[in-house]
Amino acid sequence: MQPSDLAQSPSRPHQTGVLAFLRESDRLSPQDHARAEGFVRDTGEGEAETLIHMGLISEPDLAKTLSEIYALPMVADAGEYPDEPVHSQAIAFRYLKAMKAIPLAMEESRVVVAVADPGQVSIADAMRLATDAEVSLKVGRFSDIESALERVYGAGRSVMGEIVDGLGAEEEVEESIEHLKDLASEAPIIRLVNHILQRAVESGASDVHIEPFEETLMVRYRIDGILTESESPPSRSTAAIISRIKIMAKLNIAEQRVPQDGRISVKIQGNELELRVSTVPTLYGESLVIRLLNKKSISFEFDSLGFGDVSLARLQQSLQQPNGIILVTGPTGSGKSTTLYTALSQLNKPGVKIITVEDPVEYKLEGINQIQVKPQVGMDFANALRAIVRQDPDIIMVGEMRDAETVRIAVQAALTGHLVLSTLHTNDAAGTVSRLLDMGVEPYLLASTVNAVVAQRLARRLCLHCKQPYLADEALARRFVQAGLAAEGEAVRLYRPVGCDACSHTGFSGRMNIAEVLLISEAIRQQVIGHAPASTIQQLAVREGMDTMYRDGLAKVRKGLTSFEELMRVSEEDA
Repeated sequence: MQPSDLAQSPSRPHQTGVLAFLRESDRLSPQDHARAEGFVRDTGEGEAETLIHMGLISEPDLAKTLSEIYALPMVADAGEYPDEPVHSQAIAFRYLKAMKAIPLAMEESRVVVAVADPGQVSIADAMRLATDAEVSLKVGRFSDIESALERVYGAGRSVMGEIVDGLGAEEEVEESIEHLKDLASEAPIIRLVNHILQRAVESGASDVHIEPFEETLMVRYRIDGILTESESPPSRSTAAIISRIKIMAKLNIAEQRVPQDGRISVKIQGNELELRVSTVPTLYGESLVIRLLNKKSISFEFDSLGFGDVSLARLQQSLQQPNGIILVTGPTGSGKSTTLYTALSQLNKPGVKIITVEDPVEYKLEGINQIQVKPQVGMDFANALRAIVRQDPDIIMVGEMRDAETVRIAVQAALTGHLVLSTLHTNDAAGTVSRLLDMGVEPYLLASTVNAVVAQRLARRLCLHCKQPYLADEALARRFVQAGLAAEGEAVRLYRPVGCDACSHTGFSGRMNIAEVLLISEAIRQQVIGHAPASTIQQLAVREGMDTMYRDGLAKVRKGLTSFEELMRVSEEDA
């Protein structure tokens, strides 16, 4: 049977049957299936489009499913969509837009058409009548087809532009609380916020920044650690967008003078997400940052984090100790929390009691007692830590060593037989020792309780599809020779980013860990007690087998996992 015959078969119902297919294959829960069926029944919308609108499936997964159901090929990449209209005289743009379809090319006496929902049986017949040619269908994503239609047939407007058209003209209205609630409840604003969040998920962003300025509202996404500016809604929508997100996060929309924090649980493209929302007042309104936490996208396995062999072996050695302190250090956004959660996941066994105190609790871990600090009621890190020591835990995780009192209680906990994991903001592992001494920890206590210090950064991974090999020049090759990663005179092959559709033309896709693990050996303990400077401790640690962050990064550059320029962006060269 030809695809066109399949699409026009009169025995096929108007709906695609995708809901039933997903339910029968256990890819849709009974509750979600019932909700989607009710929505289709009440609105008359197609099943495929309903699944996208309700966030029950991602567009790539939907396209694959429809391709499987109807035995149709998928549109391989965005390059298949035309730059010029195909049969523009024969097919009305309004019809194509309504049916979510676009002709891709003419092949002899056949027209190839991309369609988002091949279950709409009239498409093939209508195309055949309009073009007087045979029709071959392909399955495309809804958003890709809509963007291509606007670019090729329409006025070039994006999905954002289409939503903005529904906002209406700018009005000078006093922003009362009731008015803000009304604005935030309007359909275009709801669609606009949903579009911003959906785009964040599609692009793999970790954060969304919504920042008001005098004449603009800037929306930026942090993708692989780099802020990327996006198409922004008009400034007149600022109050409504901020209010909508604050309502979703159960924040006080009447309070705009002080920072607020909240959480949103939402399903986007089939993913259960926890959104952490933070607002802060600025000169032109409230600036808002949304942190996207998707447990499914995080693998709490050390291998997937990118630890080098030397660093991982040293870290695993420290985790086997029954008591003491393990610290993970680095700047904000360097993956410290993920490393801690991965360590906890490994240590989490039926015979072990683990209690954490965090601000905020980012990921919920089964079998671990997690405590959210609440400074407004006196539940800060120090008070929480003091309380949980009396709860008979085996392992304690403290989100951050923020003050001398927290450090002091953590040291006492380590001395009384507990394994304590925490984070600290320092530049390298050896510098952590000096930082703890500055916070008032006695050298002998520090030397006897700290087992290991992990210092880390996150570097972007080169895209596997487009990275390009090149031979390093003499000066660059010399760095690898000095690090023991290349032989004298050897041609050193490295890789550079290029950019393609798979990586959104950045040349990078995903991130990995670059780390150094300082083990507190007997020799280093003596140096700590003797108030040795960080540089001396660093040199001794290297002699004892520690890979510095720079050398760990060079090894990954040598393997083609990242570029040398990316390494230098996140790490400093060893002295």
